[in-house]
Amino acid sequence: MTVTAYINSSSPVTTLINVFTVAPERQAELLELLARATEETMKHQPGFICANFHASLDGERVINYAQWESEEHYRRMLENPEARVHMDAAGKIADIVEPRLHRVESSHRK
Repeated sequence: MTVTAYINSSSPVTTLINVFTVAPERQAELLELLARATEETMKHQPGFICANFHASLDGERVINYAQWESEEHYRRMLENPEARVHMDAAGKIADIVEPRLHRVESSHRK
C-alpha cells in the first residue's frame, strides 16, 4: 500500500525528521527494522499519520520523515513500552540517532 506524505504549511501536523548515521553494511538492516516497527507498532499509535524512510546513496544515513497529529501524540508514543523496544533496537544498529521535531514553514510544487 502506498501512502503519500502531504507537506502542507497550513496543516497543523508535527513532523519528525530523524537522521540515523549507520555503517553502510547495516543500512538495509536498519531500514528493515524501521519498516517492521512501523507496521507492527508505530502506525497503531494514536496520532500517527505516516512514516517515510530514505536511504542515502552512500549508505551512511537513513532518514525517517514522519508525521504526527501533534507533538503531544509523538511524546506519548515515546512513553509506550512497545515503541521503546523498537527505538532501542534501532539505536543499537545506528551509530548516531538525531530525532528532531519540526513544523512546515513552506511547501513548493510544480
